[in-house]
Amino acid sequence: MKTDAKRRHDTGVRGFASDNYAGVHPEILAALALANGGHQVSYGEDEYTDHIQQVFRSHFGGCAQAFPVFNGTGANVVALQALTDRWGAVICARSAHINVDEGGAPERMGGLKLLAVPTEDGKLTPELIEREAWGWEDEHRAMPQVVSITQATELGTVYTPDEIKDIVAFAHERGMKVHLDGARIANAAAHLDVPMRAFTNVAGVDVLSYGGTKNGMMFGEAVVVLDPDAVRAMKHLRKLSMQLASKMRFVSVQFEALLAKDLWLRNARHSNAMAARLAAGVRAVDGVDILHPVQANGVFARLPHDVSVRLQKQFRFYFWDESDGVVRWMCSYDTTPDDVDAFVEAVAEEMSRA
Repeated sequence: MKTDAKRRHDTGVRGFASDNYAGVHPEILAALALANGGHQVSYGEDEYTDHIQQVFRSHFGGCAQAFPVFNGTGANVVALQALTDRWGAVICARSAHINVDEGGAPERMGGLKLLAVPTEDGKLTPELIEREAWGWEDEHRAMPQVVSITQATELGTVYTPDEIKDIVAFAHERGMKVHLDGARIANAAAHLDVPMRAFTNVAGVDVLSYGGTKNGMMFGEAVVVLDPDAVRAMKHLRKLSMQLASKMRFVSVQFEALLAKDLWLRNARHSNAMAARLAAGVRAVDGVDILHPVQANGVFARLPHDVSVRLQKQFRFYFWDESDGVVRWMCSYDTTPDDVDAFVEAVAEEMSRA
């Protein structure tokens, strides 16, 4: 089939800015082609969306129900709306994506209040949650109704199953629900070497935002309801929030390719391994400080500002806290050992000039 489209980027350019920079995994592209052709009912009434319910239940238990959406912010906003009343509030880490990277969408679009708690490593604990878990009968204060945690966290750290169980027990005892932002849930499971259910439905989490884009999908995430009694009107909220795809089969078939076998785990293990390789390499460079345990596919480091600026001309990456010289280096499913080694060599060379 002839096309007028042209490749407009250099496929040899590599970077460590985001796992969203990577292209689509070949197995996902093949699945999209399989779903194409012919007519399928729109708005989720298709064969593929029906089938992925079984796929998600194989990972998250027989009560799980998946609602595909377009993106991670949409998944989080829809999930949190489903768990809160109009007067409700959500307790989260100050570094949480819903607090710092979603343009205020949970508050502006979701109509809820975020109660952000500072943490050292991106992880909440019952003791930290307790700072904001009060005032349920005080009409002058937004009512804490949900605890939202991220797995793996925005700082690349990972909760153990027991840590999440403790948070869930603390929240449920006080009448609060628990939401898990799983944008990098596969990386967390790969690091822990446990099934995803071990720290979600088994741990008592009520609703999960499942991330696929950072792990090889073209687009699409899903709100996964683990406790049907914890939410209400999910399909209505999804539509109201502009997250209902008309040609949903092309979102759903990606999840089938990712989750029906082990592609999700293969991709996550690889990106984690590349991050570990990167961390090991730069640790040997004098003057580079690794700030957090490298447990997923991200490395957070501090180095001289001018060194980072020079490095960014060779490899794209972001400052995490530019005022403090902190940078974030992310690896993806298609990061290669040669990519990592070339970057480590560049870091060493620029540091030697500093």
